[in-house]
Amino acid sequence: MMKNFLVAVVDDDRFFRESMRRLMRSFGFTVEAFSSAADFLASSRLPETACLVADIHMPAMSGIELHGHLVGQGRAIPTIFVTAYPNDADRARALNDGVVCYLRKPVDADDLKRCVSLIIGAGGTTAGDS
Repeated sequence: MMKNFLVAVVDDDRFFRESMRRLMRSFGFTVEAFSSAADFLASSRLPETACLVADIHMPAMSGIELHGHLVGQGRAIPTIFVTAYPNDADRARALNDGVVCYLRKPVDADDLKRCVSLIIGAGGTTAGDS
């Protein structure tokens, strides 16, 4: 895998965030984790982020709002949504808005790896389903 491929994990749940950081590092990626969308947006790592893994349900700014904000600013980072509360409406909206994958928590490592591989293989331009 590509060591210089930066994955940003944005989730308000510290346990999940740290678990994702460890998992992504085990895949060989450089990872930065953020506890909120605002922290990520204020980060100096934003411009080099090649993949965003974001929780849908977060206080202040949801993952869906974060994705919309990034797209609106011309920073369409390939995004994987994760959620403990999946529903068909959010899933359909996310995939229609260009999100690469929509995964249920707890995240299956193989599904996550497949989603990141879609992003790497497409140079960050693929939309897909999970």
